[in-house]
Amino acid sequence: MNAPRLRPRPRPWYRTAPRRRLLRRPLPSGPRAARALVALRAALVAVVVVAALAWLWNGTPYPRTDPDRVAVRLKGLAQRAYDEAALPGRPEVGPVRVETGACSYRGLRSVAHIDRGRPDVRSFDLDWRVTGVPEDVARSGLHRTRTRLEREGWTRVETHVDRPGFRFRNPDDEDLVDGHWSRETGTYVVSAYAGCGKLPDGFDEYAWPEAGWAPAPTR
Repeated sequence: MNAPRLRPRPRPWYRTAPRRRLLRRPLPSGPRAARALVALRAALVAVVVVAALAWLWNGTPYPRTDPDRVAVRLKGLAQRAYDEAALPGRPEVGPVRVETGACSYRGLRSVAHIDRGRPDVRSFDLDWRVTGVPEDVARSGLHRTRTRLEREGWTRVETHVDRPGFRFRNPDDEDLVDGHWSRETGTYVVSAYAGCGKLPDGFDEYAWPEAGWAPAPTR
């Protein structure tokens, strides 16, 4: 007697289903899925609109700044210009401090604060001056500083027509150095300037130990 033939066991569905069906799952359909898709699109649109309105109101944000690093940089520029001036007797120029200046609001918010600067954003400036400097000494000192700035790649942005002097901008950090001499008083002036930046929390200009500067003694 022949033994009954066994039926072959069916292969699992994942071995018989086309690979395309396994890789591509059908998207959910129906009213609930449609409502979820509409809600998602509305949320994305709302985020974009809010971000656009915030940018229009506040404008481009100011970069963050480290006041101590800025002060060290400006004092270095002032020291080099003082050494290059080679003023007879190395006269005192102090007391000199790195001062901060006002920076305006940006965007549409500037209209609402047209007469008021931002308390959390400041520019920085350090200048020194000496009176009674002879013209030949002043011209020689300005020439040395101007030549050095040109050699270092600074860009000339202004020439004083009515008095000897210059203004240069550093293309790397946008710092400015301005130097000039006045015939009427014989005043030799050099200013170093850094643009507006957002201050760190807790910064106090009046209790800022890094702000003070005086020319270093002759080596």
